Amino acid sequence: MEIGVFLPIGNNGWLLSRNAPQYKPSYELNKSVVLRAEAMGMEFALSMIKLHGFDGETEFWNYNLESFTMIATIAPSTSRIKLFASTAVLTLPPAVVARMAVTIDNCIPGRFGVNIVSGWQAMEYSQMGLWPGNDYFGYRYDYATEYVEVMRRLWSEGRIDYAGEHFTMEDCMVLPKPSGGQIPIVCAGQSDRGMEFAAQWGDYNFCLGDGINTPTAHADKNYKLLEATRKTGRDVGAYVLFMIIADETDEAAFARWESYQAGLDVEAAANVMGRAAEDVAGDGVNKAMQREDRTVNMNVGALIGSFENVARMLDEAAEVAGTKGIMLVFDDYYDAMDTFAERVQPLMACRADRLAAIAAE
Repeated sequence: MEIGVFLPIGNNGWLLSRNAPQYKPSYELNKSVVLRAEAMGMEFALSMIKLHGFDGETEFWNYNLESFTMIATIAPSTSRIKLFASTAVLTLPPAVVARMAVTIDNCIPGRFGVNIVSGWQAMEYSQMGLWPGNDYFGYRYDYATEYVEVMRRLWSEGRIDYAGEHFTMEDCMVLPKPSGGQIPIVCAGQSDRGMEFAAQWGDYNFCLGDGINTPTAHADKNYKLLEATRKTGRDVGAYVLFMIIADETDEAAFARWESYQAGLDVEAAANVMGRAAEDVAGDGVNKAMQREDRTVNMNVGALIGSFENVARMLDEAAEVAGTKGIMLVFDDYYDAMDTFAERVQPLMACRADRLAAIAAE
């Protein structure tokens, strides 16, 4: 079972709370997270792309670094971890992103991938005059389909002609080709249409964990993805996202969680829910963002408890059919991440072989 980390490329990570650690994103922080993840044997790190924040007293996600640039600067310092950068498909042409991806792949052959962000917050794009209107919510996966098809053909053929509804290419060239012929694609489909897109074009599907201490709640989403892959005949698995809050005891871990809840940035949370509600097509991600019961952690499923109980729940999550990996966010990317490496991961049965292999190196 692969384990990865969702990089803190936006300020304050994934907690909309004045009681959570307050920090700005930086190259040094993200590099440190990637290198510590690699040292503890994590298989991948993924950075999001966020172009407009949610304000509030914590200025939540008002400060963000650019995903491809960040990964490119960190890549030369790594030796084995896979790195994924995100592209917001409304902002850059697919041929440009294909070339950017090949460039990073040239630096770390076979260890780079692209996360496709179709777009769920109109403000990110309207601020730059790039939002095509709310009708886009209904055809975003058609747009993303052409986007990824163009990239995949450029990676495999090197030069192409292409005539689609959204993109037209005339003797479009991207050379050299990637080291492995193709570059892995991560999707984030939660709706039925999103799952179809992931099953057709992705290698992994980014899946939100659900609830508090419900490590197998993503089973239904995995089942939908597996059903979709039976139609396409492709091997696509889920990368499931969880927030980790672990401590010596359940009581200590939940005390931290309750403190974060008490410090909720009400204005930022309202902005998250309000902008998500603009999605007239009702995509699964946007529905999750509107749930008031879990807003403080950006509606990411959370595993909260003692080191032993968090390890047990992660093992349960790993056992769900269709799960290829678990992607983690931490309430604190300093102490909590190191504590995970020392106190949680060694207790995980699904990581035993990986840790043994590292010890043998």
